[in-house]
Amino acid sequence: MKENVLDVLMYLFENYIDEDTEIEPDRIQLQDKLLEAGFPGAEIDRAFDWLENLANQEDQPLGHARHDSALRVYTDREVERLDARARGFLLFLEQNGVLDAGTRELVIDRIMDLDAEDISLDQLKWVTLMVLFNRPDQEAAYTWLESMMFDSPPEFLH
Repeated sequence: MKENVLDVLMYLFENYIDEDTEIEPDRIQLQDKLLEAGFPGAEIDRAFDWLENLANQEDQPLGHARHDSALRVYTDREVERLDARARGFLLFLEQNGVLDAGTRELVIDRIMDLDAEDISLDQLKWVTLMVLFNRPDQEAAYTWLESMMFDSPPEFLH
């Protein structure tokens, strides 16, 4: 199975991102654990670079101007990566106050920094969760999305 950067990020987030953890492993320890888990070294390095870029963007102010009548127009490259369901999900989050325009742009930036050809809706949810986790004052939005992802009842086909 070919692992990619997003697989490494999701594994890290599921297994090592915990607000209650008192002792956080350093990068070398995490790299060793990821190698033991079977992830390729190159993908691990790219995942750490992705996280570092996310952390660096945390310090930069995001545009918080909100115009209810404004419409986000996606580039051709973004449309290739994010299908209609994914773009609709971002719009849903923004319309419901989970994402503001600046945070939406950060999510799109982080998606575009991945090497994936296209991004599934579940993968987009994970990236959005990671971005919200790393944004100050986004605890409520993070908690809302996390509960939507993990506490929702299973969907049944009829």
